[in-house]
Amino acid sequence: MRMIHTLALASAVLFGAVSMAADTVHDIGMKSIEGKDVKLAQYKGKVLLIVNVASQCGLTNQYTQLQALHEKYADKGVVVIGVPCNQFGGQEPGSEKEIQTFCSTKYNVSFPMMSKVDVNGGKQHELYSFLKSHSDKKDDISWNFEKFVVGKDGKVAARFAPRTKPDAAEVIAAIEAELKK
Repeated sequence: MRMIHTLALASAVLFGAVSMAADTVHDIGMKSIEGKDVKLAQYKGKVLLIVNVASQCGLTNQYTQLQALHEKYADKGVVVIGVPCNQFGGQEPGSEKEIQTFCSTKYNVSFPMMSKVDVNGGKQHELYSFLKSHSDKKDDISWNFEKFVVGKDGKVAARFAPRTKPDAAEVIAAIEAELKK
């Protein structure tokens, strides 16, 4: 009987009937804004600041602080990752190419940008399913520019509301605490 159960489970896994949930963000893959496969495992040992971004939002100027954080902390082991999303007021309607052009010409963004994804709902990307379910606040993403600090171990360390600026004292404190680990 045990052998039958083991074979059934193995078949289910092989044929996709059982979903293997990620243990850390390092178990998740995405597409870059250029359309290339990105395995977040490449960021093991780094502190991540993951932010859902939009080009036509009242908070879009946070790109300035995100880029400044990237420039200040990249050499210390911090990676800012922008994840475009069009779920809030249709404020990220452009193509990946248009988003990339906007970010590089208006804000000189040089940190990694991913392709546009859903952060809530039935089509939400696995990354956001993981981030929300592993943070203290399990609610849906409330708006553009919600921030997650992820530790070197790939686990969510902190979550910040959209209006909390990327260079706010509490965000910097969370990043620096994770760098010390």
